[in-house]
Amino acid sequence: MHASALVDLSAARRAALKVSYTARALDGVRPYHLITGPEVRPRHGDLVVATVTEIGKHTRLESPAGRRVHLYPGDEVVVAYGARYAPDQFEAEPPTDLRPCDLVAAGGIASQVLSARSDIAPPTRLAPLGLVADSTGAPVNIADLVRPEVPRPLHTVPTIAVTGTSMNAGKTTTGAMLVRGLTAAGHRVGAAKITGTGAGGDRWMFHDAGAVEVLDFTDAGLATTYRAPLERIAAAARALHDRLIVGGADIVVLEVADGILQSETAALLHRDDLSAMVDAWVFAAGDAAGAVYGRERLRAAGLPVAAVSGRITASPLAAREAAGRLDVPVYGTPELCDPGIAASLIARPLVGAVGERSA
Repeated sequence: MHASALVDLSAARRAALKVSYTARALDGVRPYHLITGPEVRPRHGDLVVATVTEIGKHTRLESPAGRRVHLYPGDEVVVAYGARYAPDQFEAEPPTDLRPCDLVAAGGIASQVLSARSDIAPPTRLAPLGLVADSTGAPVNIADLVRPEVPRPLHTVPTIAVTGTSMNAGKTTTGAMLVRGLTAAGHRVGAAKITGTGAGGDRWMFHDAGAVEVLDFTDAGLATTYRAPLERIAAAARALHDRLIVGGADIVVLEVADGILQSETAALLHRDDLSAMVDAWVFAAGDAAGAVYGRERLRAAGLPVAAVSGRITASPLAAREAAGRLDVPVYGTPELCDPGIAASLIARPLVGAVGERSA
C-alpha cells in the first residue's frame, strides 16, 4: 500500500494556476503544497489542483474576480469538490479518491457526472494532482477559510426571500430586480444566495442591482449545498443573514436556489429558523401551473407569499393565465424595479397557511 505524499509546487506552477471562484479565498495566497496518493479521500469542499485533460461543456472557468477564463488542455486549475444538482445540466457526486473526474460548474466544482440532460455536451474532464494542503500536510477545505463569525445582531430587519419551481425559473433575476426596486426606495439592501452551486454570476447581478453587500453559501464554507447536511446549510443561512445586518443592511433579499422539489430546498422551507428570518416570499415560475403549485407549496409550509414573478412574466398571456388563478400579484421586471411596489411586499399583512403574518 502506498502512503500519501506531500508535494511542493514550484513558483512557476503556482503563478500559472487558474484559480476558480469557489477557491477565491486562496487567491493571492496560492497553494504551496499538495497531498497526493491512493489513500487520499476528498471531502465536500476540499480544494484540489487538477489538470484539464479534455474540454467539454465548460470551456471557461470563472475567476475570483468574475472573469470567465478560457480553459485549455494542460491547464492546472484550483477547484473544490462538491455535488451538483442541475436538471438543465448535470447531476454529479464527488469521487471518493483522486481518480479522474469532471468540471461540473464554471464556478469551479469537481465531481463525477451521474446523469446529464440529453442535449448538454459532455463535461470538461479533470485529472486531479492532489488536494491543496497546508505545511503540515492537512487538506485545506473552503470551510477552513471562512472569515470569523460576526456577533449576533441585536436587531433584525425586513427580509424577502425568493424561491422558484426549478433551475432557470428566473429566481436570481427576480431577486436582483427586488434589490433594484428597494434600493430606489432608499434602502440599504443586503443580498445573499443561501443554497445552490458555487458560482459568482448571481453575486455580480445582485451587486450590479445596487446591493451594498452580497454574500453566498461559499462565504460560509460550502462549495455547494446539494448533499450537504441540512443543519449545516441552515446554520450558514443564519450566519449570512447576520453578517448582512451587522454590515449595515436595513433590508435583506435572500435567494433559495434549485427549486422547491429539490431535497435540501424542500426541507429548508419547513424549518422554523428559516421562516423566522423571512417576512415575505416571492415565487419565481416559468408557467402558470408552476406558479399555482408553488404558491400552494409555500403556503402549505406556513410561508407568506407576497407575489409571483420569474420567467412566466416574459409572456403576457402566461402571466394573465396565472393571475386569473392566484390571489397574489404577478409582477414582471418593471414592477419589481418600481420602488413603491418593491417596498409594498414587506409593508402589508400577508396571508399564509397558518393565518396572517405582519411583516
